[in-house]
Amino acid sequence: MSFRMVARRLGRNLLPTFTPAATLHSHATSFGFKEVNEDEKSQLVGNVFTKVASNYDIMNDVMSGGLHRLWKERLVGKLSPFPGMKHLDVAGGTGDVAFRILETINNVNRRAIQDTFEDDLQAETQIYVCDINPNMLDVGRKRAQQRGLGDLGSLVWVEGDAEKLSFEDGSMDGYTIAFGIRNVTHIEKALAEAYRVLKKGGRFLCLELSHVDTPVFKQLYDYYSFSVIPVLGELIAGDRDSYQYLVESVRKFPPQEVFASMIADAGFQKVEYENLVGGVVAIHSGLKI
Repeated sequence: MSFRMVARRLGRNLLPTFTPAATLHSHATSFGFKEVNEDEKSQLVGNVFTKVASNYDIMNDVMSGGLHRLWKERLVGKLSPFPGMKHLDVAGGTGDVAFRILETINNVNRRAIQDTFEDDLQAETQIYVCDINPNMLDVGRKRAQQRGLGDLGSLVWVEGDAEKLSFEDGSMDGYTIAFGIRNVTHIEKALAEAYRVLKKGGRFLCLELSHVDTPVFKQLYDYYSFSVIPVLGELIAGDRDSYQYLVESVRKFPPQEVFASMIADAGFQKVEYENLVGGVVAIHSGLKI
């Protein structure tokens, strides 16, 4: 596990080795290892998540051996949620991150807030779950009902595009995106929107599958990714192709330091990242100051 601060100048030195801008400003982009037109990608990604929605969380458990739960706990721990906050969780349709944020806030309430004020603070707290795919949101709403959270005003489900958010400037205390940003067509537009909707002092946090540097571990990880995960997708979800895309999309995503420089270029300060499990996943963060 490593923890690094990244300066804007570092990104400029690294960008020649991986140039997402060359892709982002053309009329072609990647869908896994395939090159497709920009206007095709969102539809292709949408088709993937429509297919996997009902088995999404089960497959996360199977593929990660349950570790994704610990990774999301780490993400929420870095956020430090507080009662009365306005928070946006993007690409969070199944509610996994949002439920954790709300649970953390409720625990803070129980520890530190008198019962007479708890309902008022609960009413002020707003966790917006934004996802471009209605099927993923449907899964999240059903899970909320099962948890007894279906009628809770603090949870707001919004169908929307990470690159064109419908929220006002400076309206959010926090922004999270878990395992979603590699699926957008233009990463820099999603980062710009994250910066726009955050208040000054607001925190950006991104949990994403990333790049392993250790050679031996990388070989094992590549074998597992390309030879095991698609087979698991076929056996459990009946869908090999979608999970083939998912592992390919990880390899097309910028390396940790390049992505950190992109976050800094969007205007964020104090940009840093933490590698988990040797870089299998990374949590990037930044502040709007």
